[in-house]
Amino acid sequence: MVLRGQIVLRNQLGSGRSFVPWVATPGETFGAEGLEGSASYASQARAEEESETLHLSAASFSAMLREQPATALILLRQTMAERTALLVKFGQHAMLTVEQRLIASLIRLVQSHDTGSGAVPPVSRRLLGELVGATRESISLVLGRLCAEGLVRREGGGLFISDLNGLASKLAPGARAAIGEFEEHAQTTGSFRREA
Repeated sequence: MVLRGQIVLRNQLGSGRSFVPWVATPGETFGAEGLEGSASYASQARAEEESETLHLSAASFSAMLREQPATALILLRQTMAERTALLVKFGQHAMLTVEQRLIASLIRLVQSHDTGSGAVPPVSRRLLGELVGATRESISLVLGRLCAEGLVRREGGGLFISDLNGLASKLAPGARAAIGEFEEHAQTTGSFRREA
């Protein structure tokens, strides 16, 4: 579980390229496949900034299931909510344009950091490209359009969302609903952080 910072999960493709299926932010989990007996990790996890994580081994999770089943159930629910959000993201890759995928990713990153400032956590163009499944050039073109429309602004090395509702309105209705569902799951599973 991420306590502070962000952990980028990166999958290597046979062609030498990679893609980022998920960026785990504070309160989110990663590496759940390690809880299985014959663990085989699908992604490499790497902190892209100074981060702090909490490790739970398979043996510790088994003990939690026996001794603290209510807490284990909260963790399982959170893991399932994150898995659902990941499946929604894969559906977006099949159905949405590069612009819509970038918007969905920016909204998710802002909501996961929830500072109220609209600031997107530090993310390189390369990482945004891997997260969205597009080239850095495509990302730059889309960001240029979003800045010209006044929805996003660049300040220093960061991005700020100027108009979250306007940005969300550019998404297909199904994508907006999926982001809302993830936000709702994040709020309900936030209880794990308070109880653990």
